[in-house]
Amino acid sequence: MGKRTAETERKTKETTIRLTLDLDGEGKTRISTGVGFLDHMLDLLARHAYLDLAVQAEGDTKVDDHHTVEDVGVCLGDALKQALGDKKGIQRFGSVSVPMEEARADVSVDLSGRPYLIYQTTKLPEKVGTFDTELTREFLGALATHGGMNLHVSVPYGENGHHIMEAIFKALAKALAQAIRPEEREKGVPSTKGVL
Repeated sequence: MGKRTAETERKTKETTIRLTLDLDGEGKTRISTGVGFLDHMLDLLARHAYLDLAVQAEGDTKVDDHHTVEDVGVCLGDALKQALGDKKGIQRFGSVSVPMEEARADVSVDLSGRPYLIYQTTKLPEKVGTFDTELTREFLGALATHGGMNLHVSVPYGENGHHIMEAIFKALAKALAQAIRPEEREKGVPSTKGVL
């Protein structure tokens, strides 16, 4: 298994984003998106999945955070797909349940190449600080679509919005860490089809 790294850039009328990713990192980050809560969640994601992640984003946050959050998800998904290459020798699947105080998030990942998002949460407050909590779904949808990932997120209970969001991103990190992990016994692509 060679070096699993990627660099992506995205420039639109709404955002300019540069992102680098190393799947075999140590959880080091340099993140500045202009959306403080997103920076915090991306830092958690990288730290708990042992990814080295650098993100520099500028967006039309004077309108709102939507375009920046979604486009960072697009770039991270693109980088994940690029870094995984043909996916030979990976575990492919990951599933983790993470508690955070009174909340719990269950996340399952299949790096199947067939994107799909299931996102079910307990009732969320509209905002955590200045962050619109509905944007978490937008981020995850963009990540799943551009990363070729089947992603299921379930939050059966929780009351504090920050705790819920943090549990989701930590569970995603640990599930993703499982899925991208090398499997010594896998000599090819982990699929009966022979391709992912």
